[in-house]
Amino acid sequence: MTVCYIFDSYALLALLEDEPGADLVTELISDRKTEAYISAINLGEIYYLLLRRSGVNQAERVLESITLEDSISIAEASWERIKEASKVKAGGGLSFADAFAVALAKELEAPLVTGDPEIIEKAEANNIQVIAI
Repeated sequence: MTVCYIFDSYALLALLEDEPGADLVTELISDRKTEAYISAINLGEIYYLLLRRSGVNQAERVLESITLEDSISIAEASWERIKEASKVKAGGGLSFADAFAVALAKELEAPLVTGDPEIIEKAEANNIQVIAI
C-alpha cells in the first residue's frame, strides 16, 4: 500500500541543511511505499532562499538534485491549484507559498510534512493531517 505525503519548503530545507527533523524527512522520502510531493511554488521558495543564503551555484545544485530525485514528484501550479491556494491564502495567516502546500495536501488528501507552526495551525484548521518535524 502506497502512502502519499506533501512536503513543504520547511521540511525539505531541514533535510538539505541537516536541521532538526531531517532524519524523519529522510525516512519518509526513502520509504519505497511513499509517494512524496512538493508544490512547484514551494520548490521555488527553496530556490530563492538558497540563492539568498548560498548563491546561484548552490541553489542550482540543490534544484537539480531535487528535480532529478525519483522519489519526489513536483506538483505544477495549475490554475485549479492556484485558485485553491488563493482560497487558503484569503483565510489569512500564511504566505502565498505556504498556502500552496496546504492546498496540495487538501487536494491529494495527504498528510503535510512541516515544522512551520503557522502551516501546522492552518492545516489542522482545514482538517489536514500534519506530520510535524
